Amino acid sequence: MKKHVLKVAKTARYFTLGNSGSEVREVWFVCHGYAQLASEFLQQFATLQQPGRLLVAPEGLHRFYRKGGRGEVAASWMTSEDRQHDIEEYVAALNATAEEVLHTLPQNVRIIVLGFSQGAATVCRWLQNGKIKADELVLWCGFFPPDMKPPVLPLHTKLTLLTASHDRFISPEENEAQLHELRKQQVEFRHLPFQGEHEIVPAALELLVQLLSRN
Repeated sequence: MKKHVLKVAKTARYFTLGNSGSEVREVWFVCHGYAQLASEFLQQFATLQQPGRLLVAPEGLHRFYRKGGRGEVAASWMTSEDRQHDIEEYVAALNATAEEVLHTLPQNVRIIVLGFSQGAATVCRWLQNGKIKADELVLWCGFFPPDMKPPVLPLHTKLTLLTASHDRFISPEENEAQLHELRKQQVEFRHLPFQGEHEIVPAALELLVQLLSRN
């Protein structure tokens, strides 16, 4: 058996909250986790809407039925099968999304990139391999992927990590091991532990906004 690959056109989509234009001072790119849709994920950030802020939620290129052959649809960024091509394609899609969005915004707009769960590894690879130049990188219930160790971030990008007290996917021991490894590698970061599960918790989101507003 011989494997063959070929390039085909693929349609990517993204959703926004807020208006683009010269008045925007801050743009958030928020990337969902496994088995979510960008539109549903973005609604969890609706409280952040205010003049001068644009929220953008790209969607993973792989959609599927959450419960088998019908019903609710979800998306993911990649799987372990043919992973390198998936990574290249979602980085290209994220680059295209950012280029289209940023084209309408001031050059000095503040860029915040947030990845949740599977989206955390996604945005890490985007910053490493893509064209985005983020001022803030936020990893929520997720860490750098194994292929990015030690992690290398642009000098001007600040890192914030949020970890949940009752995360069903990441144990407290795993969280601490990841944080310890980052400290060992002398990676500067801010840590916001919060009470809650593997999800976007409104109270933690409010604390994150307060933290980022002090920069």
